[in-house]
Amino acid sequence: MQVGIFGFESKVDKIVEEVAIAAGQGFASFWVPQIFGVDALTALAVAGREVPEIKLGTSVIPTYPRHPMMLAQQALTVSQVIGGGRLQLGIGLSHQPVVEGMWGMPFEKPVRHMREYLELLGPMLHDQSVSASYETLTARGQLDIPDAEAPAVLVAALGPQMLKVTGRLADGTITWMTGAKTIAELTVPTIAAAAEEAGKAAPQIVVGLPICITADVEAARARAAKEFQIYGQLPSYRAMLDNEGLGGPEDLALIGDPAEIRDRIAVFEDGGMTTFAASSFGNESERAATREFLQGLL
Repeated sequence: MQVGIFGFESKVDKIVEEVAIAAGQGFASFWVPQIFGVDALTALAVAGREVPEIKLGTSVIPTYPRHPMMLAQQALTVSQVIGGGRLQLGIGLSHQPVVEGMWGMPFEKPVRHMREYLELLGPMLHDQSVSASYETLTARGQLDIPDAEAPAVLVAALGPQMLKVTGRLADGTITWMTGAKTIAELTVPTIAAAAEEAGKAAPQIVVGLPICITADVEAARARAAKEFQIYGQLPSYRAMLDNEGLGGPEDLALIGDPAEIRDRIAVFEDGGMTTFAASSFGNESERAATREFLQGLL
């Protein structure tokens, strides 16, 4: 199991600083979300140019507003800039309220959308050329980006149909707010079977979760309930919590002493997790204790 760090900084300079710290501490990867702050790929191009070796990932770029040919062009440019096959391209659907309510795009047949998207994105990344037309997406053309290694593509896949598409057409999945039972009983067997059937290598299973090493469990749970409240309301994450029989994000967040949290992480690893992407939260001393704990996992 590898250990990576989720970063939620709002300034590129701070992201570069955090990537450098994570690399110096020996973490395998650093993940930047694509929400409403800085553009993740742009930030990773800057960070990767300044900080060598550590893998850099997006978690995740919404597919609807970026045509697969344009995303391939941007991702290959970043790969050329940072070198070494370090880029991990995490992509996902986003959520219906965002796609329809904010971007004014139809959020219909999302599995079909992702399948078509990956059918076009893959050739563009690996061959820099594609000519295909599907029900909702078309791409015809070629790129010219030398010395750019195709990044691994990880899909934020939660349900069984999306996992099957991901296993067949991508390199793995990156999850958030998904519990150990779901990872072991749904995520891993479904995506692995699809990958094997397609003749692909075993998929990456990147599991992202909030984590807080603390002696004040109740206060940390209250903080988690407030900070991560939205994930208990969005339908896709709500389904993952329901599958675990949990009431809210505070029930899934890794909160407690080092021994307890080490045991909980081990359950995820036993279930097939290949990378634990840690999102630290809490006060300053709790964050420091959490980072020290995570270093102990390396």
